[in-house]
Amino acid sequence: MINLVLSWPEAGAAAAALGGTSVALRASRRPRLAGASVFTQEAGLLLGLFALWDLAGSYDVMGPGGALARSRWIWHFERTIGLPSEASLQRVFLPHPLLVQFFNLYYDSLHFPVLIACLVWLFVWHRDSYRRWRTTLVALTGLCLLIQFIPVAPPRMLPETGMVDTAVLYHESVYTSVAGFNADQLSAMPSVHVGWAILIAVAVITTARTRWRWLAVLYPMMTTLAVVVTANHFWLDGIVAALLLVIVLAVQTSARRLGVRVSAARRTAQRLAEPLPEALEADSSGAVGHEP
Repeated sequence: MINLVLSWPEAGAAAAALGGTSVALRASRRPRLAGASVFTQEAGLLLGLFALWDLAGSYDVMGPGGALARSRWIWHFERTIGLPSEASLQRVFLPHPLLVQFFNLYYDSLHFPVLIACLVWLFVWHRDSYRRWRTTLVALTGLCLLIQFIPVAPPRMLPETGMVDTAVLYHESVYTSVAGFNADQLSAMPSVHVGWAILIAVAVITTARTRWRWLAVLYPMMTTLAVVVTANHFWLDGIVAALLLVIVLAVQTSARRLGVRVSAARRTAQRLAEPLPEALEADSSGAVGHEP
């Protein structure tokens, strides 16, 4: 399968080019070009963050040796708390090759285009909400990356799960044509696919006003199904990603409320510090100096 995702050097070069373009457009001092610089700046920023994420994803702090052991712990922990078996769900779809191949393509191809489409939609039609969701995306991805420095193997690499590497089975893998370890694959925990999908759904539901916005819920549901059926993630990988998004959103909400309170306190302090109008000062001084 052809991998259409940019490598980190390519993404870094594109980000640098867009950054330089943004500076040049602003320097022209033409309103239309300056307006276009906002788009190139945001596109360059996101590409730069992707380049950093892709570069950092090729490193780990503990080595790949414990990746299987951590994956095995997740598998047994899920059984302990009563989560359904990922293998049982996969076996429902394995007799249907077209469905499995669809999920392979879904997993490999949709997450970046859908994310970019959502950001463009916010940028063009809901600029007041764009920056907040852009910040949410950066914070969520950063937290996921910090956890992914500790390598965890996906369930398709864990023999006792009995799960099939569906991408290798149908020659649709973006990693390799044979099963086995690859440094880029040992970042199963948490699932960025699921985290981004939930973020997109929440952004659409809270921003759009049409009744059809609730259909966005189907996207994280389908994404979760795809990552499990293809044996790329455990249930817990998606659950942790969702919890990280909740934390990011909660911190952002608290920060906005704090900012409102601080701004209100500053405005009150400024009003109290303002000198009285001259007429009021005269009346006040006259009233103080008047003797009955």
